Amino acid sequence: MKELNVLIVDDHPMTVNGYINVLSEENFEGYSLNFTRALDCEEAFKIITNPDNHFDIAYLDLSLPAYPEEKIFSGLDLGIVLRKNIPNCTLIILTMHSEATLVERLVKEINPQGILCKSDIDIDEFVNAFRIIYSGETYYSHKIERSLKNRIWDNYNFDNYDRQILLRLAEGIATKNIPNYVPLSLSAIEKRKAHVKNVLLDGKGDDHDLIEAIKKLGIL
Repeated sequence: MKELNVLIVDDHPMTVNGYINVLSEENFEGYSLNFTRALDCEEAFKIITNPDNHFDIAYLDLSLPAYPEEKIFSGLDLGIVLRKNIPNCTLIILTMHSEATLVERLVKEINPQGILCKSDIDIDEFVNAFRIIYSGETYYSHKIERSLKNRIWDNYNFDNYDRQILLRLAEGIATKNIPNYVPLSLSAIEKRKAHVKNVLLDGKGDDHDLIEAIKKLGIL
C-alpha cells in the first residue's frame, strides 16, 4: 500500500471530519490515506513550512482565520506558501464562491489541480473529484466551470445570440436553417458568424475550423 499524506485546512472542525470520514470510507486501491488537519492560517502555515512534513494532496478552504504576522489572510495565500514549500503537492481549493475574477486569480497565482464550490458538490462528487484529480486531471465543479466559460465569452465580447449560433453550428445545423432556432434573420446570423470568425480565426477557415477554435477555448 502506498501511503498518501493528505492535508485538510478548514475552520469548521465538523467539516474537516466530514471530509476525512468520506475519503476514509472509500476504497482507493493500492493507497492508504494519512490525514493532517488544520483549522486556521497560522496552524496551516506552520504545518506547511515544517521541512519534516510532506503532503501529496492538500485541500485548502479559501475563507480562514488570518495569520497577519506572516501576511497569510486566506487559503489563496496558503496556496502560494504550499507551492513554494511543497511544489509537487496536488492542490485542491474549496470555496463558497464561484465568481470568475476569483477563479481566474486562483488559476493565475496557484494553478490548483481542483477547485470545488462547496454549494455545488455532494459526497459522490467530492469522492469522484478526488479520484479524477489524483489521476492527473484537472477538475472544476459545475459552477466554477460555468463561471470560467462565461468569463471567456465576456472577454471576447460575444453575447447570447453568438453563443446560440455557435451551439447550433456545433450540432451540425446548417447556417441557412439557424433562423429556425435563433430569432434573428439569416443576414444577421451570417454577420455575427463572420464577426466571431474574424475574432478567433482572423476571418479564415470554415465552420468546422470555427467550431474547433471554440472547443479549444473550452466553452462549447
